[in-house]
Amino acid sequence: MTYAHWLRDFETEAERRRLRDDPPWGRGAQLHPDVARSIQRFQVGEAGDGANLIAKAGDDDYAAAVRLFVAEEQNHARMLEKLLRAAGVPTIASHWSDAVFVRLRRALGLRLELMVLLIAEVVALRYYRALRDGTADPLVTRVAGLILADEERHVPFHCHRLRIGFATLGRPARALVFGAWRLLLLGVTITVAADHGRALRRLGVGRLVFVADVLVAFEAALARIRGEEPKPRHVPKRARPRGLF
Repeated sequence: MTYAHWLRDFETEAERRRLRDDPPWGRGAQLHPDVARSIQRFQVGEAGDGANLIAKAGDDDYAAAVRLFVAEEQNHARMLEKLLRAAGVPTIASHWSDAVFVRLRRALGLRLELMVLLIAEVVALRYYRALRDGTADPLVTRVAGLILADEERHVPFHCHRLRIGFATLGRPARALVFGAWRLLLLGVTITVAADHGRALRRLGVGRLVFVADVLVAFEAALARIRGEEPKPRHVPKRARPRGLF
């Protein structure tokens, strides 16, 4: 795909979102306190304005696609905020994990910023799948499913740009960078699993399973960046909710 193709993809999704009814916030939602605290932290992470990434985007079609990507992330923050309020839970202004990610990303050029961003996106893939499949509340399932569908498009979008960014890098240097990248991903994933572990257990996902699934998804992303066809992976059946309410 070219950047023009990605731009059309984001424009199509924006129009689909405009025509789609919002989730029924008025019905309310039930969130276990552990899950609610977890969603609060993810909501903060989705709420950035993306100005730094947009400023670095450069190419016209790519920059336009990035602006629409940022709009989708901001819509995630909006939906998570409404979900929390539907459950009678307030949002929080900040969280240390988001502050660390923002500072790291803003200190780097576009390629390195996207490398950090891709880690967050791959972690989000597994988190929102757990949230979608591990709850019996229809509103939570609906919101998580909508966000997950977007994240499944975001990962290949970033991989496309990173594939171009790494195209001129020699194989030994790329192997070194990818090795360091894996270590950073592992550290981040272990931190998320520890920080959100109680919520993940409520959603039927153990910490080790969460970490292992994120690592598998990241390797699939690296395969895309190298220009390889990602190997199909088995997606487990919908987990049975355990002790949510």
